[in-house]
Amino acid sequence: MDACCATATLKSGFCKGEKIRGSLNGDCNQFGKSLSLEKRGGRKMKSRGAYSVLTRENNNETLTIQAPRIERQRANPKNVGAIILGGGAGAQLFPLTSRTATPAVPVGGCYRLIDIPMSNCINSGINKIFVLTQFNSASLNRHISRTYTGNGVSFGDGYVEVLAATQTAGETGNRWFQGPADAVRQFIWVFEDAKAKDIDNILILSGDHLYRMDYMDFIQNHIDRNADITLSCAPVGDSRASAFGLVKIDSRGRITQFSEKPKGSDKQAMQVDTSIIGLSPQESLKSPYIASMGVYAFKTDVLLKLLRLSYPSSNDFGSEIIPSAVKEHNVQAYIFRDYWEDIGTIKSFYDANLALTDKLPKFEFYDPKTPFYTSPRFLPPTKIDNSKIKDAIISHGCFLRECIVDHSIVGERSRLDSGVELKDTLMMGADYYQTESEIASLLAQGKVPMGIGRNTKISNCIIDKNARIGKDVVIKNKDGVEEGDRPEKGFYIRSGITIVLEKATIDDGSII
Repeated sequence: MDACCATATLKSGFCKGEKIRGSLNGDCNQFGKSLSLEKRGGRKMKSRGAYSVLTRENNNETLTIQAPRIERQRANPKNVGAIILGGGAGAQLFPLTSRTATPAVPVGGCYRLIDIPMSNCINSGINKIFVLTQFNSASLNRHISRTYTGNGVSFGDGYVEVLAATQTAGETGNRWFQGPADAVRQFIWVFEDAKAKDIDNILILSGDHLYRMDYMDFIQNHIDRNADITLSCAPVGDSRASAFGLVKIDSRGRITQFSEKPKGSDKQAMQVDTSIIGLSPQESLKSPYIASMGVYAFKTDVLLKLLRLSYPSSNDFGSEIIPSAVKEHNVQAYIFRDYWEDIGTIKSFYDANLALTDKLPKFEFYDPKTPFYTSPRFLPPTKIDNSKIKDAIISHGCFLRECIVDHSIVGERSRLDSGVELKDTLMMGADYYQTESEIASLLAQGKVPMGIGRNTKISNCIIDKNARIGKDVVIKNKDGVEEGDRPEKGFYIRSGITIVLEKATIDDGSII
């Protein structure tokens, strides 16, 4: 009896097996053309295949060729640790950071910037979180304590640890953090601790970005590509490119070149055809660069080796470690296609906040499946009396009396008196209330209570926490000043935006 051997060669590493149906009474050699049939006559069979014997006597019989199954390694959030960088001196967000760490700056009316990466971690199931702090960290530490520890958000068997800059024994221990990489290096021992022994991958996250991301999709991509390091990346336009680390990638998504905040010809050299990452021809012309978002995933052993052995004196990931690691390790790009904004400057911070008031905002905090968490303040609803509100966000516990609010955000516990007009303004609110009797007493003494007094007109402005703005004040920057420092008068001007300082007092009748 003649016999034929059918070889089904695997086309990919993931296959469930194929079924062959029908009669085999026909010519076996003809059938073999589509199955790479080989006669058994002593010829060596090829490897990497599944084999079956087919004979002419088998009529209308179904045969199943079962290919070996290669299981995909599933990312487990219990094996992921997250490090959130508390930021440096926050010079680019000054004066908002004069007393506050960058991640503790209010955003969106009632949140803090730290709530963005913290909530993304929680929504991704990651519950081993470390926050590295150094500059002006009191308000940040207080917010983390109230929101994510104690009676705040529950982490089950996880934890949130604040790792504050400290001095320890030894030469290097006498220094404060010299940069984000040095900050992680100084706490390497934490990741070798018993409770961190199951952490296979570590996320490095910034505390001054606005975005919503499932970090486990990011980690899964990192695992699937067997990457040593993965950078989350997004396309950007020419005007913003110099503010980021820029990358070039090959056809498989591997990063072949990294340049930190290049300018001039160096920036032009990092231009790529971004249609390779899925942009349309029109979109690729508008965004010809691929920027690193400052969101990194490291294999834990790779991160520890880089910090301790390969680059023991390097202090920054973007300008030192990543560019060198690209040459020696498998560094992959993960293209993030949703909204993302680096709000590390006054202009970008202001624009990103006011964009939340758009009728169809590109980003919003409202999502029942992936909510953003913040400190529970137990405030009453806002009270609005005969006021006109247009394209605005009004936070909890405010008092608005016969005023106009247009394209603005009003933070919690804010007080706007009659005749106030607020336009294109971010008002951060107050940390506590003043009672009606306290307000009346201050007014009787000719002093200014917290909030905004009668008939005051404000536009194109950021009003920091607990500010006191008197009656009949005008803040419009009518002369179009781009940069100005008037701390003795309670304000600065940055990028044409007037910033009223935290706890500042603007006297009655002032004109800015």
